[in-house]
Order: sequence, then structure tokens, then C-alpha cells
Amino acid sequence: MTTSDLELKLMPDEYWWGGRAADGRSMPYGMELFEAELGATDKGNQACPLLLSNKGRFVWSEEPFAFRFEEGRLRIGANSGELISGDGFGTLKGAYLHVSRTYFPPVASIPEELLFTAPQYNLWIELLYEPTQEKVIQYAKDVLAHGMPPGVIMIDDNWHGPYGTWTFDSSRFPDPKSMVDELHSMGFQVMLWVCPFISPDSRTFRKLEGTGVLLKDREGKTAIRKWWNGYSAVLDCTNPDAVKWMQEQLDFLQTEYGIDGFKLDAGDIEFYENDDCSFVPTTCNGHCEAWARVGLKYRLNEYRACWKLAGQPLVQRLKDKCHEWQGNGLDALIPDGLAQGLLGHAYTCPDMIGGGEFLSFTSARLDAELFVRYAQCSALFPMMQFSAAPWRVLDKEHLEYCVEAAKLHTRMGQEIVELAEQSSVSGEPILRHMAYEFPEEGMELVRDQFMLGSSLLVAPIVTKGARTRQVVFPSGSWVGDDGSLMEGPSVQWIDAPLSRLPWYRKRQAD
Repeated sequence: MTTSDLELKLMPDEYWWGGRAADGRSMPYGMELFEAELGATDKGNQACPLLLSNKGRFVWSEEPFAFRFEEGRLRIGANSGELISGDGFGTLKGAYLHVSRTYFPPVASIPEELLFTAPQYNLWIELLYEPTQEKVIQYAKDVLAHGMPPGVIMIDDNWHGPYGTWTFDSSRFPDPKSMVDELHSMGFQVMLWVCPFISPDSRTFRKLEGTGVLLKDREGKTAIRKWWNGYSAVLDCTNPDAVKWMQEQLDFLQTEYGIDGFKLDAGDIEFYENDDCSFVPTTCNGHCEAWARVGLKYRLNEYRACWKLAGQPLVQRLKDKCHEWQGNGLDALIPDGLAQGLLGHAYTCPDMIGGGEFLSFTSARLDAELFVRYAQCSALFPMMQFSAAPWRVLDKEHLEYCVEAAKLHTRMGQEIVELAEQSSVSGEPILRHMAYEFPEEGMELVRDQFMLGSSLLVAPIVTKGARTRQVVFPSGSWVGDDGSLMEGPSVQWIDAPLSRLPWYRKRQAD
């Protein structure tokens, strides 16, 4: 059915997912009042005009819409475009697979394999706005010295000149080519942070302003937007010349220095206006999507904010989490990660271990137990990402637990790559909700455990001080990481000392 407004009466025991990844802790919807307007904010993460029901129903649109769950009803109003609804697909998985095949079929390629097979090392929390060549090399050496595997290393904000001037600051990076060569020799691949902003008092701005590649406001003047690092002009990525210019800067970094890929940050819909004057008229969501398309050229990529583009080989990281157990902290990793998968973003990465919201991390008293549980929770996500150096902030015991989490991820790396390759064909999430994989077992409200693929059940500890937890086992026999055998369906209390991330593999029937 196609319409501009829609009202659905919820079925008994019907639950819904979708909209924004950052609303994961509010999912499933349908139990209490919840409302969202997708064209207003993406809450700093991925968003998609999609809602899915465990009863096999869905709502899709090519444009943003507002929705509200209240008193047993779902009400949806299209801001523009049309709403498409459907039913008869049986389960959450059935509805998802239909929508995936119909509206965002997967592209048969995956991001760079090293993102899945080894931990990532993002230098944001460790170095903040002061990265240097010496510090980057030392971090990489310390990774290896502490028995952690080499992976992708990401040099974050301020390696460059003014925003939009994507050349190394020679005072901090005197010989970037030798730095990259040395990192490569140690087994790392190298990513650089970039964004769509252009500092308005820079030589780059003066060069670009007359070319038409910068976004203009409703009055036709160059738009200057406030973002977390001040005020900047913005590339108009609906303009092919702007995309060409940006990719030329990135290609030069690759050919000149051997840079392997890019973290393409920002692009949040909050930095655009629906009445901006752009090369191709679009909405703020359309501008977010246009920036995300820039990264499709690079197999080694990462995004945090994205509109649509499900099924594409883009790495989607969860928004910055705080150094806290509850709120926007550790407790959000699993529900938000599950939400990403149900929006069609299979190549998911949790936020930095310990929390990547730097004001929270740098102002909070470090909680070593929390840091370890962050690492364990991340270890069996499709990707995991360190930032604050665990060897700097932790004692020997807690460091060893983090190293073990990193090694576990590496041991599972090839299996994760195989799941990613399957996803590139099937469109299925890699990180899966229990109700997605086991639709007949009443697991819609299980939000603190997940499936990695179809056979690995992961049940991290996300509560301070907990050394046991309940695990909901679906039908079948489950062999634990500790050698235990659990029979489902059942709910079991299991031991989870600080040294343990509980996970179970489903035993195949003889």
C-alpha cells in the first residue's frame, strides 16, 4: 500500500524496530509512547526511513517521515514522498529480507578485511587534537609490545592544516611517508580523519568559493555552519565537481604517502538546512547521504553519521559513547548495534573501547572494570576499536583481560569475514537480534545478548560489579567458551568473572 499518511493498529505481542540507530535502547517499539521525526535529527548516527515488525509487517519510504507509537497504534506522516507498507512476511527476518531485496539490495563487496580480522586503533582519545608522527609510531609500537595484533590505525582530527586543507602539518608530521612506511612494516594499515568542512579564513576556502562547490544558504550566500570545531563552509556533495575535488585530495594522500583509507566524519543532517541552495536540490538528509557516497570509492572507510545507503560496503560506527555503565555508555552498545543491523548496515563497529565521548572520558574517574567490559562486549561485534591505550590507563590484570579480548576477536576474524561476505550477498545483518534468528521463541525483549551470524550466541556483562548473568538460550544445544553445555529453550544463570566474555556456539544436529 502507498500513502502519505498511515495508521496501523498493533497486533497482540507485536513489536517494531527501525528509524535511528541511536534509539536502539528504546527498541522494540510498541510497549509505550515513543515518537521520532527522521528529518529533524539523526542523533549523531545512522538513520533510515524503515520500520519493521516481528509480525512480518514493514513501512518504507524514500524520504524522511515522522512516526509515533501510542495506545496500541502506530501513526506515520510523510514529510515528503510516499509511505509504502506491506505485510504477510511472517517474521522480523521475513520482513527485513523482503525490504532489503526490494529497497536496498546488497552490493557484493565488503570493506577492507583487516577491519574485521584485527582490532582497530583510533588515536582520538589517546591524542585528541595533538597527534604527531612520533606519538603515532610509539602507539603502534606499544600495541605490539603488549601482545596485541596489528590492525588498522586511525590518525584522527588535526593531523592536517585548516579544515579542508588535507595536507600534513609539517611541524607535527615532518616525514609522513616514512611514518606510513614504518607502520606498514609493522603490519598496520593507516587511515586519516577527514570531514566535509572548509575553514572560512583559509587559502583553500578562497580558492573554492568561486567554483560553486561550496554549499549556499537560502539567500544564495556561502553557508557558514557551526559544528563541534567552530564555524566552517561545507562542501556541496550533490555537485560532482565537489566530490571530484574531495576525492582528488584523498587520492593524492594515497599515492603520495601510501595512506590506505579514510574516516569520513561529520556530515550529520543537523549541519544542513532543507532550503539550502545546492547543485541538486535536496533535503538535509540528502546532503548527509551525498557525503556518505564519497566514501564508496575507498574500501577502507568509516562513517558515524549516515542517511540510508543500507547494503553498501560502508563501515558504520556507533556514535560516541560515554565512559559510563548506563545512559549513553556500555549499556547502549548492544541495542544500538542491533538497530544498525536492522537498518541494513551490516558492517558495524561499536564506539571506542572505554567510550569515545572525550569530555566524558577525560573528566570521569577511570573505571578499569568498565574498560574491560567495553572490550569484551566489542570483541565479538563485527569490528572492535581501541583508542585510549589500555597499557597506559590500566593495571597489569585489567590490561591482560583487554589483550585477551583483542586476541579473541583475531581468532574469530576469518569467521567474521565469511559472515561479512555472506551479508554482501544476502543483505542480512552480521550482528543479529535474538528475535531475528529465533522468531518463535518470544525473544523480542532480549536486548543484552546477540547472535553473531546464525550460530554464535554472545552474552556480555554490561552491569557494574556483576559476576553472573541470565542468558536466554533458544532451542538446541549450546557449547560455551568454558566448555559447558546448555540445552534450550531455557533461561540459565551463568558465571561471568571479570576474565570472561560468555559466548556459546550452537551444536549442529548429528
